[in-house]
Amino acid sequence: MAFESLSDKLSAAFKKLRGKGRLTEADIKEAMREVRLALLEADVSYKVVKDFVKSVSEKALNQDVLDSLSPAQMVVKIVNDELVALMGSESVKLNIGPKSPSVTMLVGLQGAGKTTNGAKLAAYMKKQGKRPLLVACDVYRPAAITQLETVGGQLGIPVFQMGQGDPVKIAKAGVEHAKKHGNDLVLLDTAGRLHIDEQLMDELRNIKSAVEPAEIMLVIDAMIGQDAVNTAKAFDDALDITGVFLTKLDGDARGGAALSIKAVTGKPIKFAGVGEKLDAIEQFHPDRMASRILGMGDVLTLIEKAEQAMDEKKAKELEERMRANRFTLTDFLDQLNQLKGMGDLKDILGMVPGVDAKALAGAAIDDKAMSRTEAIILSMTPKERENPQIIGSSRKKRIAAGSGTAVVDVNRLLKQFDVMQKMMKQFNGKQGKRMRKMSGRGFPGGLGF
Repeated sequence: MAFESLSDKLSAAFKKLRGKGRLTEADIKEAMREVRLALLEADVSYKVVKDFVKSVSEKALNQDVLDSLSPAQMVVKIVNDELVALMGSESVKLNIGPKSPSVTMLVGLQGAGKTTNGAKLAAYMKKQGKRPLLVACDVYRPAAITQLETVGGQLGIPVFQMGQGDPVKIAKAGVEHAKKHGNDLVLLDTAGRLHIDEQLMDELRNIKSAVEPAEIMLVIDAMIGQDAVNTAKAFDDALDITGVFLTKLDGDARGGAALSIKAVTGKPIKFAGVGEKLDAIEQFHPDRMASRILGMGDVLTLIEKAEQAMDEKKAKELEERMRANRFTLTDFLDQLNQLKGMGDLKDILGMVPGVDAKALAGAAIDDKAMSRTEAIILSMTPKERENPQIIGSSRKKRIAAGSGTAVVDVNRLLKQFDVMQKMMKQFNGKQGKRMRKMSGRGFPGGLGF
């Protein structure tokens, strides 16, 4: 995550506070000094840092906080609230105009990821019930049109293009095409430059005037640090942007842009690119991001990812099979596939409250192991998956050869599966029933094992 370093430094600062029964003004000032350094190192704007620390300090030095039973927790809560306010207080959806089709202009510098992330946004809106159309208005960058058609094709999103023509005419023609073909959302992939120039801004202003977009979305790379804020301000001054799409938020960038853009421009971050895959897009939630930064996890996003990846009908069927102790390797394979659909495993674990991001960074989470497990199960016959106890030495050799693994890998999987089945039987027994009754929950479906 982009805020990993910042999260570590803030956690270290708060850990010192938690070790004290009572806090003094000196304790608060020392903690705020470390918070200030952490934010500056994360490339947050100096003015934003100054205002942030001042606001937190004033609230933290309140006598009610100092006299509370857990002052350190109160300070963390104040920092959390201020982080949320800094990033915009609440999530903001894509603007949809009153007239159909609603037009969204995607603007930004070359290399920010407008084309790919514009397609991601189109696919995201398609899941929300929209019928999007991508329009190729970047007539300068080599292969820009081909790239848009490629990612559009992969996502099942139609693309309108007129080759190397006038971008303003292409934008207008794209909107007319959408009207005729029933597309209610048009996303314009406009041209970028290596740096801001007046020619680029004039072209974008002309497109804006011609199609009257409901949304002007600035696509910006989180990894360019403080330059992201300067770029956002320049585009906002020229075009009056309505929102920001922050890309590469899953990288190892310092992430200060996300904490500065809203404060400097007054415009909300609406979406975040969180990976290279074409479904790696999230609506930006300031409260959830603040929670991640402070190492408190992000349960709501984790639940949303699970809901998107999990098949409800399959989950219910699986729960019934698990209750009856009929969980098979076929069921296990289904669970693996649904887990893979939730995204990178480290990112998923990072959303779990209490998981130490620093420890996680050094953890050996082998994504290839999941692929090997999948290959081994797929090399089994349906009968073997249902009854793994029939798998003897000759079958193990055949399965290993078919999956490109070793017999020891097959043995390891079978042993792990056997342990898992024994655990499930215990959970379904008297002790498990007592545990479920005490917790007030039924047997877990989905990834409950």
